Amino acid sequence: MQRETIPLREARLEIGDGIAELIHDRPERRNPMSLTLRQDYTDMLDRVERDPEIRALIITGSGGSFCAGGDLGDLKSRVEQPDAPQNSPDAMRRRLLALHDRVARLRNLEMPVIAAVDGPALGAGMGLALVADFVLASPRAFFGMSFAKVGLVPDMASAYFLPRVVGMSMAKELMLTARKVGAEEAKQLGIVHAIYPHETLAEQARQFALRFVDAPPQAMGAMKRMLNSSFETSYGAFVELEANAQAVASTTAYHADALRRFAEGKPLRYDWDRVAKG
Repeated sequence: MQRETIPLREARLEIGDGIAELIHDRPERRNPMSLTLRQDYTDMLDRVERDPEIRALIITGSGGSFCAGGDLGDLKSRVEQPDAPQNSPDAMRRRLLALHDRVARLRNLEMPVIAAVDGPALGAGMGLALVADFVLASPRAFFGMSFAKVGLVPDMASAYFLPRVVGMSMAKELMLTARKVGAEEAKQLGIVHAIYPHETLAEQARQFALRFVDAPPQAMGAMKRMLNSSFETSYGAFVELEANAQAVASTTAYHADALRRFAEGKPLRYDWDRVAKG
């Protein structure tokens, strides 16, 4: 399948073989989460959400940096023009609410989302990694909730996601100290799924994503919805959610094909263990 490259403003989107890959592409600034990059995320989500052929999304950065946090240009504007309308508390609130719309769309994307992290993932960059379903990292990757260093609180819903990954006590440590966490420690904490050499990280992320191409898309989306709501949903409501999702999944063409394959003794289309063995 021919690979399509869609240039955005501070990123590019590459699509091929059932995989979409969003690459932050402002390496000279270590790929900051600027207002422009946020708009790139909106454009990317608009494209990915409407394409049923895309089965997995990879998010990564160019030039040895994932995302080093906020854009220093935006911060400088607030220092030099504190009374400008765009720097008012209300304007900040509106920008963050718009950002959370994108975070929610990314989190609820009905396909696996894989962050391939090389170099810094700081502030909003770490928050972005926490939104992903899987984080693959290179040994030179490092993470940090750096907001306290500049007198801010974590955004990207990090105070919501981080305790669910590392526990409340460790989340408080990482946020209140704003210390950096290397790839190995991040793996021990459960933030990172696997570590690969930086030279092969991009290809390893693609190979990982390719293993989802033959997965059941409706069931994948339903599982993500169930897991994303599991901490806030009562047992009774969750059982209803599960029953409804299973009722829908059982009517899909994918499930019918799997039953035929099973009855005929043929390999199932989606078998992670078989692919892992090569």
